[in-house]
Order: sequence, then structure tokens, then C-alpha cells
Amino acid sequence: MGIEQQQHHGARLGRGPGPAGAATMRAVVQHRYGPVSVLGLAEVGVPSPGRGEVLVQVGAASVHPGDYFVMTGEPYVVRLVFGLRRPRHGIPGRDLAGVVAAVGEGVTALRPGDRVFGWSAAGALSEYACVPADNLVPVPEDLSDVDAAAVPTSAMTALQALRDIARLRPGQRVLVTGASGGVGSFAVQLAKVFGAEVTGVCSTRNLDLVRSLGADHVIDYTRTDVTSGHERYDVILDNVEASPLADVRRVLTPAGTLIPNSGRGGRWLGPIPRILKARLLSGFTPQHLKPFTSIGRRADLLTLADLLATKQVQPLVDRTYVLGEAADALDHVADGHTRGKVVITL
Repeated sequence: MGIEQQQHHGARLGRGPGPAGAATMRAVVQHRYGPVSVLGLAEVGVPSPGRGEVLVQVGAASVHPGDYFVMTGEPYVVRLVFGLRRPRHGIPGRDLAGVVAAVGEGVTALRPGDRVFGWSAAGALSEYACVPADNLVPVPEDLSDVDAAAVPTSAMTALQALRDIARLRPGQRVLVTGASGGVGSFAVQLAKVFGAEVTGVCSTRNLDLVRSLGADHVIDYTRTDVTSGHERYDVILDNVEASPLADVRRVLTPAGTLIPNSGRGGRWLGPIPRILKARLLSGFTPQHLKPFTSIGRRADLLTLADLLATKQVQPLVDRTYVLGEAADALDHVADGHTRGKVVITL
């Protein structure tokens, strides 16, 4: 697959030529599951868009914990979807922003030269990516590729959790754990858009940051255990799941909604045991325990594009890396303490 340069943990991947219009491109590749050392940078062929697809010249791509799980193949349950013995897609990455380079047969809504952002099945960590046209929408004016790439998966997760699962209403009290993270930073802002009273839970260094996102109240988890307090919340979006389910339920109103939203868990089944426990308990309590998996929807991305255009929601970017530093970017995400999103520029 071209000249692959395998690296040790924390090293910078080598860079190669990849001029626009060339038959080859630079891409991050992996041929097996494992730590960040399985990633390499290679010269590969530029893909051609099929029917209903768009070839995007990628300007930026964001990474999130799901990308790390797919890279490592752990929890092992992810391999049922992404390939049992090795990754089905040799180029990782999902969320991207860039410029339409070419369109496939049947694509009429987008044209070469259009700035777009959205999500792909895989292959975002490359100079070009083929993406279904239905997964892309125009980038709002004045929004950079870096900011646009930070949006799709994390913002759609927050939107669907609060609007569709919790059915959040004005005046309700919302607790967001991991409020300074990728999903949490969008959730705080979206909850305010929906008219809620928002409490964000984060570390000491992020208190002012979460306030700046619009949180009405902030709790420093290093000093205060939110589950031991007297406040009660109508909706809890738990992006960390650091406390037992029973403890979190104590601060949920009698008919409130708890949404567990952490992909971490055991080595084999990941969060599945917690999800099953939550669903089982839901049958025996008036409280609503609703773990869920977000789904990519173009309509939701258009909703977010409108909120971005009107500055009601703004992406929070922690760090940017270049393509050759993809291993470092994923290593940083795996640490679990990012402030917003991690983005790779091309």
C-alpha cells in the first residue's frame, strides 16, 4: 500500500508529497488493530467517487474516542462491526471538512468547489475522501475547516441526546458531566439553546471554560461529589460514567431522564453490560434510563449548521495536529481529558 512508515508510540509520522490533482495522496493507514504505533503514513491512490458520492479534498478532520476504540479494536465487540481480524477500512477517521473536488453520478446538490463538512464511514485522515453526498452539508460562512470538522459526530450526539432522547423543555434542570469534553461542550451550549438551566461538571482548570460555554452552575468534581448533593435534575447527560448508576440516580428527579454516554467499559463488551443494566432498571422505576447510540443524520447536521451560522453554538477546539501527527492526536484523545475537540489539519 505504498511507502508506509510505521512509528513507535508518540513519534511523528513522516510526511510525503501529495499535490492537489495527483494520482496519489497521503493518508494515515493501519493494517492491524493495536496501539498508536500501528498507524503509518503512506502514499495511496486517490479514490474515485461512485454513484451518490462526493470526492472531498480534506482540509481538516477531527478525532474522538470512537476513533481510538476502532484503532485498538478494544473493546473487542467493535470488531463485529469494523472487521474481526483487522480493520475493514484501512484509513481511519470519520468527521471532516473540506472542498468538493469531484462528484459522482446522481449528485446534483453539490458541485466542485463547494465547501462542505460532515462524516464518512471511514477515511477522513487522508488528503482526499469519498463521502456519500447525503452525509455532507455546506460549511457556514466564516466558519473555518478546523471548526467545521469539530462538529459532526460530537454535536449530533449532544443534539440527539437532549432533543430526541430527553425531549428537553425550557426551564428544566440539566446536569452535564464531562462538560468540557467533545460531546459535553456542545451539550452545555445546546441545553442553553433549548432554554434549560444547566449545571456542568468538570475539573478545576475547566471551571471558567464551562461557564463561558453558558453553564449557569459549575461543579468541580475534584472537590465535590455531585451525586452526594441535594440538587435534583430533570435530565442528566453522563459523558463520564465515573459513578455507579445507583449514585447518579439519587440526584435525578423521580421522573427524570438519565442518559449514560460513555463508550468505555470492559475489554470484551465495553459499555454493553452497563447499557443492559440501565435498560433493565428502566422497567422497574419511573425514572427514564436511556443509553443510546447517535446516528448520523443530514437534517441534524443542517440544524447544527444553522446554530453555528447564528453563533448560538460554537465549536471548542483543544488542539490541532498535522496529518503526520495523527498518532499523537489519538493518544491525546485516549487520555480522556481533552477540552473540546482534537482536530487534524491537512
